[in-house]
Amino acid sequence: MDAQGPQALCDLCLAQVCCSLDALCSKRADGSICLSWAPLFPQEMADQLLRKMATKGILNCTTVGIFRNCKELRLRRASIRGCSVSAEAFRLALCPHRLQELDASWVSGGLTGANIVIGLASNPECRSSLQRLSLTGLHVDSQSLAGDGGTRVGFSSLQGLRTLNLANTDLTDAVLDDICTLPQLESLDISCSAVSKLTTLLDCKNTLRSLIIHRLRQLDMSSARLLFVLSQLHALRHLDFSEDHFAVDDSDGKDGDEMLRQLLEGSPQVLPSLVSLDISGRKRITEAAVRAFVEARGGLVFLGLLATEASSCDVLSSRKNLKVTGEANEDQVCEALRRYRDRECFIREALVHLYNLTTDIDKPRPDILKLVLSAMQSHTTSLHVHLVATACVFNLTTQDLAEAMPLSLLSSTVTQLLYAMKTFPNHQQVQKNCLLALCSDYILQDVPFDKYLAAMLVINWLCSHEDPTLQRMAVAVISILVAKLSTEETTQLGKDVFIMKLLAIVQQKAMVGVVDSTLKFALSALWNLTDEMPTAARNFIECQGLELYEEVLESYYTEPSIQQKVLGLLNNIAEVEVLQADLMREELLEHILSLLQDSQVEVGVRYFAGGTLAQLASRPEAWTLGDELRSTILKQLHASIMTWTQLEREMVSYRSFSPFCPLLQTLQPSGVQLWAVWAIHLVCSQNTSHYSSMMEKEGVTELLKALAAHPDTHADIKGLSDSILRMVEQHHCHSESFCNQKGPQNS
Repeated sequence: MDAQGPQALCDLCLAQVCCSLDALCSKRADGSICLSWAPLFPQEMADQLLRKMATKGILNCTTVGIFRNCKELRLRRASIRGCSVSAEAFRLALCPHRLQELDASWVSGGLTGANIVIGLASNPECRSSLQRLSLTGLHVDSQSLAGDGGTRVGFSSLQGLRTLNLANTDLTDAVLDDICTLPQLESLDISCSAVSKLTTLLDCKNTLRSLIIHRLRQLDMSSARLLFVLSQLHALRHLDFSEDHFAVDDSDGKDGDEMLRQLLEGSPQVLPSLVSLDISGRKRITEAAVRAFVEARGGLVFLGLLATEASSCDVLSSRKNLKVTGEANEDQVCEALRRYRDRECFIREALVHLYNLTTDIDKPRPDILKLVLSAMQSHTTSLHVHLVATACVFNLTTQDLAEAMPLSLLSSTVTQLLYAMKTFPNHQQVQKNCLLALCSDYILQDVPFDKYLAAMLVINWLCSHEDPTLQRMAVAVISILVAKLSTEETTQLGKDVFIMKLLAIVQQKAMVGVVDSTLKFALSALWNLTDEMPTAARNFIECQGLELYEEVLESYYTEPSIQQKVLGLLNNIAEVEVLQADLMREELLEHILSLLQDSQVEVGVRYFAGGTLAQLASRPEAWTLGDELRSTILKQLHASIMTWTQLEREMVSYRSFSPFCPLLQTLQPSGVQLWAVWAIHLVCSQNTSHYSSMMEKEGVTELLKALAAHPDTHADIKGLSDSILRMVEQHHCHSESFCNQKGPQNS
């Protein structure tokens, strides 16, 4: 299910441009790139291209050079958030544009707030056009805020600024003094900065509508002075005076808490325009104070009360238009996840409550999963966030819930789970949460994500940990993922260290004779790892896998599910000519022959026993045991196969029919030919559309026709060959008929 539908054509085109920059661009002398030819982009599309490059992680000092072309690529709302851009690259590429908005939050590459302000102020148009500027997380470098010749250049040079975000910066009181002279300043965020005094805010008391002063650790003002300053901001509609409750001890923030108490319990004539107040994390706030504030302010639309223990106040539920962040119910928790995306302290708190709310969830909630994913993407290095978020992901996608989620959302979520596994490789609970979420047939089979990366992460974890519960899940995930990988990817996973780990698990289980899911998944993983993988098969042999498997085959004689997986791997080895000599062990082959002959043994087991023996007996020049044994094998192959009943369930799938081609030659013994033809008939009858094209491509159809036409071919083999050819022909006729019906028609 994917309720989001297909991507917009514009998004697809811009993504293609991002992927093709090397082909579309040429290099300048300074190493930056420019578009070799560029049409006049619609203005909004230029903004979207810049944003797309930033979100894809390809925007840097080199690639940003395409935006030096101000005529065809005209930027207005520019975002370089989280990118690595130098001061020089920024000056040349972005400053010439008539920008209205710029988000340069968390930019790396040495770009400072001073570089940005001086660069923008060098463009006379930007001085008046720029309305929104976000420099979250940057080094302001206030000492450098001076232009050539000593002319002072500061934020006040950007006279059009209405919204300014300087959260998580080294903003000083002196720079704040300069900012507050801006004539149109309406919104200011100086959270987590080095500001100690707020008196200068009085200079913009008639314009400032939104003030965010979350966690001002160096604030040095008495409660009375602080309340006086804030009470003079007559136009203020939103005030955020929240605190990081994880970082504050009981002795901190008393002046701020006292100011808030007076504000909450005081007259509504103080800050009369206020409709939004955030005091989350202020642990000394009482329900009585909250009740008084809400009852006195009928126009209130938002109240932040997360981590205050006051969000259960009864008056809150009676105000339908009032949005609240808190922990009292699902609405409050989800509102917190929406509003506090960039604040780790509150995201952590909200996720803990969300986990408790979703433990027994029984309906799909893609809206909540999106919020959890957003939290993980916003705090990629936070162990605390990922610890709880990954547990929430499991709650929200467990059992059948995943199948009702949009596929693109699940894909992004799994990608983030893999990122968590990679980032926190030694944290057992994070790994466990991720494995729990991944251990879903639907997710592993149907959701698109980097399955090779997932397999590598899981198998690397498996090699360094012994936890039995996690071991079972890890082996289960690997066994499914390996079957989804390309030949090249599977080769990388077939290294001896990985083979040894899986064999160690098999040996551990076999020593006590246990039959459990861990053993079965480990055997399946080894089977898939060696499928048409000669190197992995060689590694298996060199790690003493044959000796172990011979013991397992004998000790699990009454367990067909185990025998089938063991024989499936031996079949893989037998397909590799250079490894057939390693299987020339008389006791082993006699045991496999006994399984082939035993009518009480399941057909699935006899099938793989027959495949192993057919491969080995097909090359008389490589046979090193007694001729009598080979003759018996060939005779019993034919006799046994003719007693097999057709299987309804899918038992095996093949990457290709290449290993069958030598067995289908007209000179091969009938027992060898019959096994190969029976195997092809089995898979074709279960999935004709898939295997018919494979047969045509690999020349199997022609081999079957030759067999059917040869005078010495046994009647049993001719019958099965003709049946396969009829299936393929019927499928082709049906496909052609369908295409003709769908094709253009003449009127």
